[in-house]
Amino acid sequence: MGRKKKSRRGSRHPVFGDVDPLLDARPVATLDLHGQTVGQARLAVVNFLETWRRREPGGLVHIVTGKGRGSSGAPVLRGAVKRLLTTTLAHAVQEFDLDLEEGGYLVRLSG
Repeated sequence: MGRKKKSRRGSRHPVFGDVDPLLDARPVATLDLHGQTVGQARLAVVNFLETWRRREPGGLVHIVTGKGRGSSGAPVLRGAVKRLLTTTLAHAVQEFDLDLEEGGYLVRLSG
């Protein structure tokens, strides 16, 4: 994976190389998870990444989780998606990082 950086909250996220991915490439697809439960979101992310990895190996996709402001409790989608990207879907992910607004992830698919 890419280098690691320390985020403002102290967690570590893999990051893209020296070129800003937003400036380097446009996402080939976006998945918006707003309003979904964790279970629905997990299924959607798995299907989305597996489909786009076959269609665009090495492509950049955007998964929008939101910041959790609309949640009745603590935000859960961003953490659930991060866990998927680092465990179950690690084979499909070359690298990932929070998007600039920190409301989702930019994911470089494995080739």
